[in-house]
Formats: sequence, structure tokens, C-alpha cells
Amino acid sequence: MMRSIPFATKNLLIINIILFLATVVYGGSELAGETQYRLNDLLGLHFFLAPDFRIYQLFTYMFMHGSFQHLFFNMFALWMFGGIVEETFGRNKFIFFYFVCGIGAGLFQEAAQFGEFYFAVKNQLPDFSFSDIAKVAHSSGNVLNLWTTVGASGAVYGILLAFGMLYPEQRIFIFPIPVPIKAKWFVMIYAGIELFYAMSGTNSNVAHLAHLGGMVFGFILIKYWQKHPASAARVDDVMNLFGNIGKKRFTNSNTRPPHQGSSTSTHHTNVDWDYNAKQKQEQKEVDEILDKIRRNGYDSLTKEEKQRLFDQGKK
Repeated sequence: MMRSIPFATKNLLIINIILFLATVVYGGSELAGETQYRLNDLLGLHFFLAPDFRIYQLFTYMFMHGSFQHLFFNMFALWMFGGIVEETFGRNKFIFFYFVCGIGAGLFQEAAQFGEFYFAVKNQLPDFSFSDIAKVAHSSGNVLNLWTTVGASGAVYGILLAFGMLYPEQRIFIFPIPVPIKAKWFVMIYAGIELFYAMSGTNSNVAHLAHLGGMVFGFILIKYWQKHPASAARVDDVMNLFGNIGKKRFTNSNTRPPHQGSSTSTHHTNVDWDYNAKQKQEQKEVDEILDKIRRNGYDSLTKEEKQRLFDQGKK
């Protein structure tokens, strides 16, 4: 079953599961009836005015989870929608999109916590001014360290939004609605629920604004790519560059380079031209398939077109 899941989605699932097991093994302490895992304190996203905040937490927090249920629902949604989005975007753009949504969700959560902190202090200290923020935060460090955000939800909500934008007419089942609904309505319902809870201030243990942040960043990125297709292609180039750098580290340093004579150089030039021409043709065919999806939905594709899209997503 795991073999049928595209590369990036499969590895994100595996990494999240492994890190949750490591979190449980590393242990924690009980606070107010809940387990506070030590690894989440280290890699979870702290409020940026808290003493324990580190910039890398904007990346690492999306691999941490507070409970098995938290992990299960995030990974179920990633498994259900991530593979389809990855096959459409391709591996590199999917990975980039996932982390942009996750980091964007973290930034939204930081902004929400700052607003909560500011107005809470303002209500208690009438003479409090903006310039006093750092001083008050320093004296409240132990409390602010408890404001920790964990989970892949922000990135996953970005994936849900991408699915709704790429396949708006696709019908899916959503509990407890007994009939299938179109993906675009599914996304709107989820966004509306998150907005309602964020504005009402209820259920504070759930980072509703972070979920919305993932969707907002995902929406902006997809719209930008649609208006600037070349920028999406550059994502592939940059990701491939990093991938090639990583591969070179494992190359045998004793391997002799090929002879750099004129005939060899000409041969490599011809190969490059043929490769680039083939890549452009394949990209053109994929773009035509994606345009067809946007016009008529995923179900309008032929079996061959679906296979071509799947094969391209694995590259």
C-alpha cells in the first residue's frame, strides 16, 4: 500500500510517525491532566517573546504532535489528499508548497499569540504601552514558555485548500454529511468552521488561526504560480540544485572525471539539448492536462492522461 503513495507524501508520513514515537519514548511530565512531552518543548513552536523560542522551531514544530489522535487525523488527511496534490504539482513543488503552508501557519499563530498577550496585559495594566512589551515578556517568561504550538495541521490545511482549488468539482464524502459534496464546498466549510472558532475564541487548545494561515499562504502561492508559471518552474530548478548538491556528497572523490576533449564536450552539449527539448515537451503536455482539470475537473481525464500525470508526479 505504501508503494502506491507518492515519494514526498510517503516520506512525510514516515517522518511524522517516527518523530511521534521518539517523542513518546523521550517522555515528559503531567500538567493539568495532559502529558507535556519534553521533545515538544524543544522542537515545538514557542511564542517568539518566550525565552525558549528558537527560529528553527518554525520548521520543526510541524513534525511534532501532542497525542496519537492529533497525529492520526493529520496523517489521515495528508494520506488522503497529499498524494493527489503531489501527483499534480510534482514532487519538488509539493514539498515547497507543504513547507510554505506550514511556516505560514506558524507565523499566523505567532501573530495570534502576540495579540492575545498584548490585550491580556493591557487589561491588567492600564498604563501599559507598546514599549513595555519586552520588559513584561521577560518577567513572564515561565508562563510564555507554555505557549507551545505543535502539529502538521497548518501544512495539511494548505494541502486541503490545494485539492479544492485543483479539483473543485471532485465529489468527496465528509462525515457526518451522508451525501458526497464538491471539493470546493468541502474546503469552504472547513475554512468557515476554523474562522468561526478563531473569532469566537473558543477551544483555545486548537490553533484555529494557524489552520487558516496554512490555507491563506497556500491560496496566495497557488494564485502566484498561476499568474507566473515561470516562478513555479524555478522552484523545480532550485530544489533540483539542492538535490544535486546532496548527491555529490556521496560521490566517490577518487572517481576520475571524463576526458574533456572537444568530441566529448560536443557529445554532452547534444545530449543536453535533447534532454531539454524532451523536458519542455513533457511539461507542455502536463500543462495541457492541468488546464483540462481546471476547466472540467479530474474525472474528465482519460486513463492515459491520468497515468501521464501520475508518472510526472513521481519524477
